[in-house]
Amino acid sequence: MKRVVKLRVNGLEYEVALEPRRTLAETLRYDLGLTGTKIGCRIGDCGACTVLLDGVPSFSCLVLAVEAEGREILTIEGVADGGRLHPVQQSFVEVGAIQCGFCTPGMVLTALALLKDNPDPTDAQIRRAISGNLCRCTGYQKIIEAIKDAARRMREKQGVL
Repeated sequence: MKRVVKLRVNGLEYEVALEPRRTLAETLRYDLGLTGTKIGCRIGDCGACTVLLDGVPSFSCLVLAVEAEGREILTIEGVADGGRLHPVQQSFVEVGAIQCGFCTPGMVLTALALLKDNPDPTDAQIRRAISGNLCRCTGYQKIIEAIKDAARRMREKQGVL
């Protein structure tokens, strides 16, 4: 039996009729067409499905869509400001932290949450933050460099440097 669920995704309200067992990842991709949320392992090991729930990185393959009702959901589609990339996205592009791109949405969202709480993280803090996001292409060094570059850009923008 389907249930109507109200979801707030990227600042927009959606009403979706779905089976209570449907995951948030499936709902985002297949019902709302937000395909930036990737489905990889389906067991919370790879981080490809990472979204921010109330600002906290969460594996959307492990969250039922009904559990996300009433919460703020941010997907990669909601990160850029119109046509302008967020500094984290810009840094990923410029530093070369993107190869196949499958892990990138989850990495970017995880980095956003980290930099919100810690505007000047160490390499070790970055490694710890992204430890739930697997990348098979880059070897992580470029991702770490991109996050450090984004942190610098964000601090400069706020006049903190």
